[in-house]
Amino acid sequence: MSWELDDEHREFRDVCRGFVDKVVRPAVDAAEAAGTFPAELWKPLGDAGMLGLVTPPEFGGSDGDALAVAIFAEEIARASGGIAVTALVSAYMAGTHLVRYGSPAQQDRWLAAIASGEAVAAIAVTEPDTGSDVARIRSTARPADDGWVLDGRKMFITNAGIADVLVVAARTGEPGRRGVTLFEVPAGTPGLSFSRPLPKMGWHSSDTREVVLDGVRVPSDAVVGAVDRGFYQVMEGFQLERIALAAMGLGHAQECLDLALGYTREREAFGAPLTHLQTIRHRLALMEIELDAARLVTHQAAARLDSGHPEAGRSVARAKYLAAVAANRIVDDAVQLFGGAGFVEESPVARHYRDARILRIGGGTDEIQLEILTRGMAG
Repeated sequence: MSWELDDEHREFRDVCRGFVDKVVRPAVDAAEAAGTFPAELWKPLGDAGMLGLVTPPEFGGSDGDALAVAIFAEEIARASGGIAVTALVSAYMAGTHLVRYGSPAQQDRWLAAIASGEAVAAIAVTEPDTGSDVARIRSTARPADDGWVLDGRKMFITNAGIADVLVVAARTGEPGRRGVTLFEVPAGTPGLSFSRPLPKMGWHSSDTREVVLDGVRVPSDAVVGAVDRGFYQVMEGFQLERIALAAMGLGHAQECLDLALGYTREREAFGAPLTHLQTIRHRLALMEIELDAARLVTHQAAARLDSGHPEAGRSVARAKYLAAVAANRIVDDAVQLFGGAGFVEESPVARHYRDARILRIGGGTDEIQLEILTRGMAG
């Protein structure tokens, strides 16, 4: 049994790293200052195949696996969390619902466009008073004429203001898990509106807004998947989403570890580089150990998800928890090692510090992952 990437995935990692260094990194500073995703990145991302990793080949994708998504997520997050999450939400958190459950017409309309970067997708589930508890969403969809009318509000929706299509969860039936349905809602649909972008601690270059559904009429064929099965579809979608978020944590952590190694080798204190101090070397070693452990668990979770392993759900929860917590600890250590230089806003480690914090919340909080892992303990 090997704990290393196989040749195909290792080569893909190198391609991702080269692409991010050449195309994404030069756009980061301007995107952070502007507070928006650089639209000029969509076409290069699509042309490089980074947005179609799980899309069928007939729609321009590569029909790849969760491990490839994890590799891409790690590499692009090394440059910017805001840019990373924008692309990942479109292709692997929203778009995958259309890959798995979309009708032939929905797939023809959106899959090739999303994979090429010509269209952007968003997933609208979270509400102002309902986050991780998806079964309690209050937005409604009622039958009307030859379709549905959607009403309600969604909150903290990534890509909302730049999306060409939103996959919206609304209640169509009884309270609880069995009464939720997903809908395809194109941008510009009457009754669909958005707040201004929400100011955030991190992910400055991602678009995050409140979504308002005020009598939004969609046709009967706008249902994504099956009526009243949306909760279960969202839960399945969470698996790849959590892999991607865990891998983003790996990217933030690896970038900060590399920056800290470089800085402590060059920065002198008491007449010698910081790495001559045992406490500094030990801190760096612990950061590396924690990162390697999180990466192994994340890659195992991705492999189990791809193979349909019976413990895949628990592995994904374990990876999401461990990688998010490890990333926050490692970026915090990096700021500490940089000292005052790490507290300056322009410092890359300061940006990663801000961006990593949301990983313990988005896609299911730490507490949700622990609840998954402890089910059945109480008897």
